Amino acid sequence: MASTSKSAAHDPQPTGSQPTEPHASQSAASGTDAPDQDAPEQDATAETMRITETRVVETLSTGKVSEKGLLPYSSNHSFLITVQHEGLTLPAVYKPRQGENPLWDFEWGTLCLREAAAYYISHCLDWNLVPPTIVREASRGVGSIQLYIANREAEHYFTVQADARFAQTFRRLALFDYVINNADRKSGHCLVGNDGRIWAIDHGICFHTEYKLRTVIWEFSDTPIEPELLENLHELQTQLSQATSTLNTVLETLLTKPERASLCARVERLIARGRYPSPIPQRRNYPWPPI
Repeated sequence: MASTSKSAAHDPQPTGSQPTEPHASQSAASGTDAPDQDAPEQDATAETMRITETRVVETLSTGKVSEKGLLPYSSNHSFLITVQHEGLTLPAVYKPRQGENPLWDFEWGTLCLREAAAYYISHCLDWNLVPPTIVREASRGVGSIQLYIANREAEHYFTVQADARFAQTFRRLALFDYVINNADRKSGHCLVGNDGRIWAIDHGICFHTEYKLRTVIWEFSDTPIEPELLENLHELQTQLSQATSTLNTVLETLLTKPERASLCARVERLIARGRYPSPIPQRRNYPWPPI
């Protein structure tokens, strides 16, 4: 599926101001966490305002939506929008349910729900891979709304995979894609944000009950999972095992019961094996096109 958070004709910038909180801060200019000190230099022309992730989600969920235009090169209808709430305006990508193209193996009308489910799994793992994403009613009906990521359009997984600064993120992403059963991890679905961070987008065809993992990230195959990442997976398993957890309460509105059971089973298998997933012989392990 085509990348839908990539730059349009120009990078929209947020307006308004808000005191920053040190924890889980977001850059409203790019929809990102504060960059690490060793991250590539930020675009000096972009105004950066730090706001909390909580406020980003609140704004996307309750703010006034204004359409700016249809995004090109998308498999499904995707719109660049702005969302305004209490003096803050955020750029975002809106994928309405009615704009989804039918697929033989995924129920029509569920792709937008899967987009949001991927964000909540990333959030629970505390890996911050997926931009804040919610599902709500907007100008063209129910759909997913994801914080827009201002990014370096010429860069993607294949161009930066050897950069040691991103190694930990790609390790997390390899595990994340197995957990959500991502059928479409193209290189172009890994954005290099203007903040110098890697962001994962386009998760509409994930969470199938059958094994469908197709990804370009296989370099960690069959190597041991690092202890700190296993700890994160254990915490996710704990949250999934508690029927009344916040995560389960949200996932019940986004995924079917069989899909949630398959999700739990994948997490359990990954922890039990303790090694990164490997491509399965004589199966389609890579997406097409790969970029």
